[in-house]
Amino acid sequence: MATHTTTTAVGEREDLADVITRIDPDETPIFSALRKETGNGVFVEWQVQELAAAASNNYQNEGADATYDTPTPTVRLGNYMQISQKDAAISGTLDAVDKAGRDKETAYQKILKGLELRRDIEKSVATAQARSASDPRKAGTLSSWITNVSIASDETAFNAGVGLGTHIPSDDGTDRTMTLAMIDAAMQAAYEDGGQPNMLVVSPAKKVAFSDLNSGSVSTNQINYTAPREAAIVGSVSLYLSDFGQLDVVIDRFTPSDRVYLLDSDYASICTLPGRNFAVTDLAKTGDADKFEIITEWSLKVSAPKAHGAVYNLS
Repeated sequence: MATHTTTTAVGEREDLADVITRIDPDETPIFSALRKETGNGVFVEWQVQELAAAASNNYQNEGADATYDTPTPTVRLGNYMQISQKDAAISGTLDAVDKAGRDKETAYQKILKGLELRRDIEKSVATAQARSASDPRKAGTLSSWITNVSIASDETAFNAGVGLGTHIPSDDGTDRTMTLAMIDAAMQAAYEDGGQPNMLVVSPAKKVAFSDLNSGSVSTNQINYTAPREAAIVGSVSLYLSDFGQLDVVIDRFTPSDRVYLLDSDYASICTLPGRNFAVTDLAKTGDADKFEIITEWSLKVSAPKAHGAVYNLS
């Protein structure tokens, strides 16, 4: 007599877990670390004040008349607001049927699209892009503002426009293996200009390379256990104490591997227009579907370009 099994039986219920697994990364370390501000126009402007150069020969005759130097004017900088958007259309049937792992599909998709939008902004900020007033407007990103850099000796287009948001490095220099000397050079330049970078933003590949660097400046890792356990080998460096300050080593999956950024989080921010900061709008129905869009109109405000550093042309 044949055995009745699950392959011949009818009526077995599905065993679908009521949990949805999401493996794609949603961390946005640059976006999260920068201050958030509100702008009031499609062109965000700010002023930077430079001090007169320090003089070692500031000595005067007794009773001398005053001399009047021309005051150093402020420098007016600006960046354009960029519109970033995500949208979706969900059928009425999909919202109505019983689903595993979520209730309303529309609400679930709004959460996902919001995460995707943050990732898009993170990647934009870390990728080289000059500001542009042409429609669609583009915000100048980190590479268009940072002036204290370590670059290859044959880099051809790191010019005066970099630092104003209007130009980006050409990245045509010979690729180099990252060294601590390159990071130290950018850190020193930023420090001498008044900055104090506190974040070293690296790609996953450059995080591995950084941990492999050998220098007396890299602190020894120590782990203290409160209970007996198997020994562990530590091969990671998460903090770099340079001659000019401490850098937290931050991994960013969206930063290109041909560069690292040294950011002073006190002197950069993400600006958004009022009512346009991840604004969710339900769109008019044109059929049997619910439609929505999420919009952020944002810009990168680098309030002191000289406070930051970068290392380019990395292999």
